[in-house]
Amino acid sequence: MAAIGGALVLLLSACGGHEAGPTPKQGGSAGPDALPVKLNALTADQCFLSPDQQSPKGCEKYVTEIGNTAAQVRARAGVKNVPLGQLADQLDKGVKAYRDNTCNTVGTPGNGPCTRAVSDIAATLTAIKSSVDSQPPTG
Repeated sequence: MAAIGGALVLLLSACGGHEAGPTPKQGGSAGPDALPVKLNALTADQCFLSPDQQSPKGCEKYVTEIGNTAAQVRARAGVKNVPLGQLADQLDKGVKAYRDNTCNTVGTPGNGPCTRAVSDIAATLTAIKSSVDSQPPTG
């Protein structure tokens, strides 16, 4: 029994130094700048293109993506690009207005606070995309 245990330990220790695949690289760039790609996708969405004609309930996933994008915009702005940071804050305000008015339950388009929130988000996203597109690529 001790011989089997010893052989098993020896076998496992021999395998311990080998990896099953390539070793991930440390540091370096995360690849191409993802923000412009994400902005292109978001500005192709119907909730962006015609917010007043969309069911606010149908824009829930879009608004969630916008909420996630605000952090990327804020990171891009850093401390040097105050206007872009302010636009990120406006995105957050639009997302908050959408959520505070439980727009994910509103099934009809209209001129109420939910349509206004989605329209405000679209206007802010237009300004952000313009700003980001005018900057040199990062990454």
